[in-house]
Amino acid sequence: RSCNPPVGNLATGRTPVTLTTCGQNSTELYCFYPDQNLLHQVTHGCGQPRCTKCNANQPENSHLPADMTDDFFANPISWWQSAQGVHREEIRLDFETEFYLTHVIAVFKSPRPAAMVLERSQDYGKTWRPYKYFSVNCTATFGLQDDLIEEGSMCTSRYSDAVPCTRGEVIYRALSPANKIEDPYSLEAQDLLKLTNLRLLLLKRQDCPCHGSGLVEKPQRFAHYAIYDLIVRGSCFCNGHAEECEAVNRTGIMENVVHRKCVCRHNTAGDHCEKCEPLYNDQPWKPGDGKTGAPNECKKCRCHNHADSCHFDLSVWLASGKRSGGVCDNCKHNTEGHRCQRCKPGYYRDRGKPMSSAEVCKPCACQPMGSVNATFSRSWRCHPKTGFCYCKPGVAGPYCDRCLMGYWDFGENGCRPCDCARDCDQRTGNCFNGYDNEPFFNIPIGGRIPDIVQTPTNESEEEWKWNDHEQGFSALRHPEKCVCKEKVLGSVADFCQMKYAYVIKARILSAHDKGTHAEVVVKVKKVLKSGKVKIARSNRSIYPESWTNRGCTCPILNPGTDYLIAGQEDSRTSKLLVNMNSLVKPWKAYLGKQVSDILRTGCK
Repeated sequence: RSCNPPVGNLATGRTPVTLTTCGQNSTELYCFYPDQNLLHQVTHGCGQPRCTKCNANQPENSHLPADMTDDFFANPISWWQSAQGVHREEIRLDFETEFYLTHVIAVFKSPRPAAMVLERSQDYGKTWRPYKYFSVNCTATFGLQDDLIEEGSMCTSRYSDAVPCTRGEVIYRALSPANKIEDPYSLEAQDLLKLTNLRLLLLKRQDCPCHGSGLVEKPQRFAHYAIYDLIVRGSCFCNGHAEECEAVNRTGIMENVVHRKCVCRHNTAGDHCEKCEPLYNDQPWKPGDGKTGAPNECKKCRCHNHADSCHFDLSVWLASGKRSGGVCDNCKHNTEGHRCQRCKPGYYRDRGKPMSSAEVCKPCACQPMGSVNATFSRSWRCHPKTGFCYCKPGVAGPYCDRCLMGYWDFGENGCRPCDCARDCDQRTGNCFNGYDNEPFFNIPIGGRIPDIVQTPTNESEEEWKWNDHEQGFSALRHPEKCVCKEKVLGSVADFCQMKYAYVIKARILSAHDKGTHAEVVVKVKKVLKSGKVKIARSNRSIYPESWTNRGCTCPILNPGTDYLIAGQEDSRTSKLLVNMNSLVKPWKAYLGKQVSDILRTGCK
């Protein structure tokens, strides 16, 4: 829920600044009417005035500005008094930060001013705006209508009578029937309630009606302003994200002081909870909603424990449909990306560890002689998802450490093609002409061929595409050399007779020769039929069972092209297979519709 700090007296512990103080330069004599002798009905008499002296440098005779804001219960008869004869006086209370005001009460010892203005600043005294005008005659003094006549007017005569001559009050309420605020943290509310400074301009002094003929004392000795108490009720300003405040400096703390620094909740930070904590900028910061009570908490960025802070990016926020706008700062542990979600160039993801692990990104382990430095993503030494290296022409293996079948002479320039009908000795280039001399693949007893790693669905296709550099599966570098007898889409009966386990639309991303088998990574775009092997619309591998000594897959699968693929599956290993009986055709919309119709109505 949204939070509200308690209301207290903002003046406590803070000393006002005034233009004058009685007895600043020398001792002054002044006179006043004691509280107990003052009768509200002037006709009954006012009693005898009392006269005494004021000297700002003598504690027992001083009446300093700090006396307005001391504890009025502990010191009920302490007061501030101006110099004699002044008409215009100013009382200013400066706050060290922004606070919220609820109301102001000034208890005068002298008669209340005939004209006065209460003002506030929201920029530490640079500019001022009025809260309220006070006058015996609003129209004559300020040109404004009296709020006793016109509700909501900026001026009032309610607190400007000379009587009572002492302990008369001036009260201002920031929230009144005329100033209705539904949400106390809205911009409208902040404009009304927030302040950094408060100022009382005392513009016109007035005498107590008791002053009549026959007074022995000089009238100027009554000519001063005096205030017992200045009470400024309000709270620290926390945007609805805190319900208590604390002192910035813990030394010398007074009781009952309204402190300036909010104890923030809802993952917010700052003196006024005006921003999100460093790792909680996934959504725009908002104040708490005082109308509905919604806390509007800051949301944590998804940095997978690889960053200590993040920042909000408007373009990312809009691109996500206003769901997530956090961009992680200074990703650690060899990660990068908006969410530290991928490995840096030269590293690949260890699928055996969670993404949040500090060791999730492992350095590439490419054979320097067999791998290429200038890959299609420039600084990548190996694929960031699989760790497979990018090989020179004729080179194979996950780490580019041997020749492809049909190639020999592993060296700085890769491997050379065999000058044979079939395979040749990889060291000498001598041809293998008989089946008896078929080479054995170098796989340890009991070892297994590593499966292709499943890749996330949210990767861009760009990182899978190939450019002019020769690398990867040789069939895809020289498709013009590949000749395969491929299956055609015949009659409905022929198609149904094949009993295909799966039918998909897929884009070819990349391919790899594993020595004992080929693996082709595709992006599944549409699933028309699936069998026991679950197929999702994501990146996965398919496995051609036929490929030639030139490294060609049959049927031919060219990278960057969308195909209609219908084939069998190996439910035991959850592999999708492609062989000479599979239907592989470049994708056309009419072809997809034709096959969909056959699957729906033809094959029963």
